Amino acid sequence: MRVIYLLLLLLSAAVSAKEEDRYAKVQIEAKAVAEHIYMLTGSGGNMAAVTGPQGVLLVDAQFAELAGKINAKLQEISANGKIATLVNTHHHADHVSGNKVLGQGVAIIAHQNVYQRLNADDKFDKKGLPTVLLQQPLQLTLNNVVLELIPMPVSHTDGDVVVWFKQANVLHTGDLMFAGRFPFIDLKSGGSIAGYIENTRQLIARIDDNTKVIPGHGDLTNKAGLQQSLQMMEETLALVQSYKKAGLTLEQAIAKGLGDKYKIWHWNFITEKRWIETLYQA
Repeated sequence: MRVIYLLLLLLSAAVSAKEEDRYAKVQIEAKAVAEHIYMLTGSGGNMAAVTGPQGVLLVDAQFAELAGKINAKLQEISANGKIATLVNTHHHADHVSGNKVLGQGVAIIAHQNVYQRLNADDKFDKKGLPTVLLQQPLQLTLNNVVLELIPMPVSHTDGDVVVWFKQANVLHTGDLMFAGRFPFIDLKSGGSIAGYIENTRQLIARIDDNTKVIPGHGDLTNKAGLQQSLQMMEETLALVQSYKKAGLTLEQAIAKGLGDKYKIWHWNFITEKRWIETLYQA
């Protein structure tokens, strides 16, 4: 038994060391997108920060292991780098794990379904639970920047919020956009293929050609980027539906594939195979 216990300790230490290595080389980068508004990247979902003397409003929190690096970057780009408000665009770990560190002592704002999902998750540190729950749009102002938090109908999950800086003409989509990639639609968390496509249409209708779009994942983009994503989803959905209508099984649809046109959308998390599996459930 003693030998087994020691082996378990060694395994645990090895896993911890691997996790530390995973974040050791991650750098938090900040890109100015408008006055007082930055896009922050690191590991996980893209963040946004409203900066200035009144403190920082931070959209999403990535991983707790990166909290020190995130705070350091906020001190670098803001006259007052202390976080005043934290917003979660949805409940996935790469957007909320940092709540327990970055959200201490401040309001954490999220869709009401985010609270319910995180509160039911035994692995989630309850110190990071949202404290302000959205059912309707909420307008906030910080450092003279006006923004609107908009709960969306079911799409990526059943608890998505987008952040609209109307005056600055900046939109943070959360995971309602994976720029240049097949999106992840979390059907097990209430997501909807039809809802994701319709919400993309609604976001496109809200913005103009000069809008800067911060996606949940991928590079800073614009209306044209959202339109390309919408076109890809509509076309690949129609293609997979034609396979189903022709009587192809899921395995046959995967073997047939989507064609060369869509290979550039394939990535390590949502591969062509996984995207077809998602669309087949529509």
